[in-house]
Amino acid sequence: MRNTSSTPAHEHPNQFALLKQKRFAPFFWTQFSGAANDNLFKFAFTVMVTYQLSVDWMQPAMAGLIIGALFILPFLLFSATSGQLTDKLNKTVMIRFVKNLEVLIMLIAAFGFITANAAVLLLCTFLMGLHSTLFGPVKFAYLPQVLSERELTGGNGMVEMGTFVAILLGNVVGGIIVAIPETGHRDIAIACVVLALFGRAVAQYIPSAPATDPGLKINWNPVTETWANLKLAHGNLVVFRSLLGIRWMWFFGAVFLSQFPSFAKEVLHGDAHVASLLLVVFSIGIGTGSLLCEVLSKRHVEIGLVPLGAIGMSVFAIDLYFASRSMPASEIMGLDAFMAQHAHWRVMADLFLLSLFAGLYSVPMYALIQLRSVASHRARIIAANNILNALFMIASSIIAGALLASQFTVPQIFLFVGIANAVVAAYIFLIVPEYLLRFIAWLLSHLVYRFKIRGDENIPTTGAAILVCNQVSFVDAILLMAASPRPIVFVMDHRIFKLPILGWLFKLAKAIPIASHKEDPEAYVTAFERAAQVLQAGDLLCIFPEGGITRDGTLQEFKGGLIKILERQTAPVIPMALQNLWGSFFSRVEKGSAMVRPFRRGLWSRVGLNVGTALTPGTVCPAGLQERVAALLTS
Repeated sequence: MRNTSSTPAHEHPNQFALLKQKRFAPFFWTQFSGAANDNLFKFAFTVMVTYQLSVDWMQPAMAGLIIGALFILPFLLFSATSGQLTDKLNKTVMIRFVKNLEVLIMLIAAFGFITANAAVLLLCTFLMGLHSTLFGPVKFAYLPQVLSERELTGGNGMVEMGTFVAILLGNVVGGIIVAIPETGHRDIAIACVVLALFGRAVAQYIPSAPATDPGLKINWNPVTETWANLKLAHGNLVVFRSLLGIRWMWFFGAVFLSQFPSFAKEVLHGDAHVASLLLVVFSIGIGTGSLLCEVLSKRHVEIGLVPLGAIGMSVFAIDLYFASRSMPASEIMGLDAFMAQHAHWRVMADLFLLSLFAGLYSVPMYALIQLRSVASHRARIIAANNILNALFMIASSIIAGALLASQFTVPQIFLFVGIANAVVAAYIFLIVPEYLLRFIAWLLSHLVYRFKIRGDENIPTTGAAILVCNQVSFVDAILLMAASPRPIVFVMDHRIFKLPILGWLFKLAKAIPIASHKEDPEAYVTAFERAAQVLQAGDLLCIFPEGGITRDGTLQEFKGGLIKILERQTAPVIPMALQNLWGSFFSRVEKGSAMVRPFRRGLWSRVGLNVGTALTPGTVCPAGLQERVAALLTS
């Protein structure tokens, strides 16, 4: 799961720098060419049977549905097997095999295009679905094997952006080439083969990615294997419920994509070029949101963006209903006439923004699944998820069809999906409070404060550790949540849990309340027992050794609770210091009280966190640790 490159992750200025890295660039262009070829082939075939061929057994109105169904079918039949093969084999070997298969399929498709043989092209549609089924688990299992945690969000954002750009280009170019008089069929045949050969050539430069479970015995039964992997994913509830969130996103997106043609024609009164414009706007929005994830997450897997994405998806899906529900009747208009009407700009803005927020929603969720899944089973979990994604996409078509049959308009369907998205998102965030907590932490660190972190690479992405920090305000723990790529369990003064909102948040975060032995002997003992259990489980534990929030802004004497924890369970100790937080709204200033004057330091004031290097347990003492934190505080 660690970065295998010799170049440290923090030296890469942004996600685009990955395109200069051998571990990423060949893989990126390989997956880009595959996605482009899928859509180049499918769209050209759809145009061909809709406008150019007369096939008795496949009516033009049904062509798109049949081609789509054949492409999805392999995901249901072979995803479980492809996940096992990806875990068992070297991933680079698997990628090259898939690209060899793509070249063979495209040679058959070339024959189908040149001879205008719809049956051969339907066979190739099924086989290209198989190609995508085999590549899907590799695509998401390869990245966490070669990228560090700090690069994973950016890498996923690049892949997501590249995929949608490839889909867009494939559709546009496929439609243009196949429509060329006389030579269109030959030209599209050549284009498909050349693109497949390009993908195979680039795949040769992908570095080796060793098997994660080479001793795996393949279970060829897709039903039992899918069930087994879902049970495995259920062992980590955050991963399992994140899979639920991903499935919903595919449902949400499929509804919009499937309705673009009728939305453009029946509601917006536009021609085929207007329908294509909607696809372009949607794709650009997804790509933009995907790329924004790294910027907004400060190069960590920031799942706090997921609730932000869900809110935006609902807001702009609902506004799309209000923007389009009362479009006046008119003749079918071309692109120029469509763009000349200001009301249509609001529709396009809604479409762009809802897809942008969908990118913010999906990329961190995929990265979280990659990061938290057991490495030896990662591809199988992703493969099982791909099956469920396919089922949810099919369900979206059925539900949308049922709503249309019940006299729902397309804008009303968008309203229904927008409201349903809010309900589903609220359910997910309540059963997985980590999303909600990270969202609150993200808002606090971006909107209330300008939060700068130095040394965050010292916070380990795996394994147990004890974080030790000064205590300046009532929101110290929330800011530390924002700084860490992983959940933190806090040991906190029991009195904080009595505060109306913060107390509820800390209970939701499963923080450990502690009281002095004199105040509550049982709570005192229980706190140390639970702290040891957190470390035994390999998680992060944070304590504030001053024993309470400073009343004058100075660092107070460190107490001996840390030593008691280390006596029960050893772990590396990481000193940390919060800077410039004293005097803000959430710290004690006026007569020992907090939250008295909201703007005494102003919104968006600059605060910081310095993270020191880890100390071995045997070298730690309260006085020495206090000196370390004091040095970080002034550096």
